[in-house]
Amino acid sequence: MNISEPKLLDQVRDRIRLKHYSIRTEQAYVDWIRRFILFHNKRHPTMMGAADVTSFLTHLAVAAGVAASTQNQAKSALLFLYKEVLDTELPWLDDIASAKPSQRLPVVLTQNEVQHILANTTGTNGLILRLLYGTGMRIMEGLRLRVKDVEFTRKEILIREGKGAKDRVTMLPESLIAPLQEHLERVKRLHEQDLAEGFGATYMPFALARKYPTADKEWGWQYVFPSKHRSTDPRSHIIRRHHADEKAVQRAMRQATRDTGITKPATPHTLRHSFATHLLQAGYDIRTVQELLGHKDVSTTMIYTHVLNRGGKCVISPLDQQ
Repeated sequence: MNISEPKLLDQVRDRIRLKHYSIRTEQAYVDWIRRFILFHNKRHPTMMGAADVTSFLTHLAVAAGVAASTQNQAKSALLFLYKEVLDTELPWLDDIASAKPSQRLPVVLTQNEVQHILANTTGTNGLILRLLYGTGMRIMEGLRLRVKDVEFTRKEILIREGKGAKDRVTMLPESLIAPLQEHLERVKRLHEQDLAEGFGATYMPFALARKYPTADKEWGWQYVFPSKHRSTDPRSHIIRRHHADEKAVQRAMRQATRDTGITKPATPHTLRHSFATHLLQAGYDIRTVQELLGHKDVSTTMIYTHVLNRGGKCVISPLDQQ
């Protein structure tokens, strides 16, 4: 098989788009399938079996030293290839054990540390980081936020298509209302400039572009945090303004952490962990926190009870009892 021949990988892309998987999933799956084929000297997947899949996954864990979650993503990509693209029923593929992820406690900042970090961020990236901490959103949920889903009157934010393709509602912090409104005034002027130059369309999820053919240029559908520059959509090849890049937000968080002298490995996702922990510390019900975070099971939210500052689960050390 010639790996440069795009037929198989194009079939993978077509199937992924048919099932409405995200562009990130598409990129990851195509990359893993390409690596799998190259690892086995460009043999076609139909010519390989359980031993070949196992050897590839073992190589990732032993030689490449990837994390369990990375190895499981590679396995998911190969499952998708055989079941969805090649339409091959391979019972042995289900029997290949998934790597067991390590049980690690999340990194959580104190409220004082969060305030120091946010005080060292400015501009749009600073606003995004404040929004992530103030709402508990994941970074991509914040960047994909649309104007129509910010409700200033009710002080709510509707998060569309979160993890697991679920919608949920979270609060809009009152302290962010004025800064966010000022930000949207600038974004609206940018949108109007795009329209005047013959652009201004935004990406519409699934079949909404056909159902509402003019909605992609309406103000309500625009991203709250658009990119500074227009770019070509990798799927449709249409030139438009995408949402801001998460890498810029990650760099801003990393720089602010350094500037404040905080040694914890904090990322924008750390703000979500801190949001949950601080709400529990304030006495809010764990079910409420679960809904705000969008967790399917409360056991996922329970992880934050293990990092609460309760002095070892409220147990007094025998050293202090003397």
